[in-house]
Amino acid sequence: MARTYAELLAGDGVSHGLLGPREVPRLWDRHLLNCAVLADELPEGADVLDVGSGAGLPGLVLAIRRPDVSVSLMEPMLRRTEFLKGAVERLGLKEQVDVVRGRAGDPANPPRLHNRDWIVARAVAPLDRLVEWCLPLLAPGGRLLALKGARAGDELAAATSTLRKVGAAAADIRHLGGYADVEPTVVVVVEKSSGSIRLAKGDVRR
Repeated sequence: MARTYAELLAGDGVSHGLLGPREVPRLWDRHLLNCAVLADELPEGADVLDVGSGAGLPGLVLAIRRPDVSVSLMEPMLRRTEFLKGAVERLGLKEQVDVVRGRAGDPANPPRLHNRDWIVARAVAPLDRLVEWCLPLLAPGGRLLALKGARAGDELAAATSTLRKVGAAAADIRHLGGYADVEPTVVVVVEKSSGSIRLAKGDVRR
């Protein structure tokens, strides 16, 4: 199934403008494997919201690797949602994955997108904006897994005041995977407060 998805990305993904032609030779290491390691962070039966899903990264990769999880792909652009719906059907994931046209931070989002235990995001926005959009969609104690790059520490430092404002309980950076010629995946993990506990200075770890 992963190979079928890779073929979709290299074909329709490029023709729909979701992926640049130069990315095709490095689809596996830079995109698919980069996302796949995130699956190990999810508990059994997790219900995941992929914000700004684009071409389905990381949401579709998680669904392929973890048949036990449910995934909602949220994407505001029509041509991208059409690609995602076609990919879900082609991959036989209609019972596991749904596609929602919408934007995080929009008050008109349907209630079923709220109170999520897990939200994932990749290449969507700087961390301070991302947490403003995503933490209101999390249930108390829920977690945002934001895939970032080499500047993750700088983004986390810049987002400290926003994290406190939106009710984060803790935030840190994790390096997942990494082997042979594949770089580790850098993930910022933000946990939403489950009540009176709020982010303290020592709870931001870089």
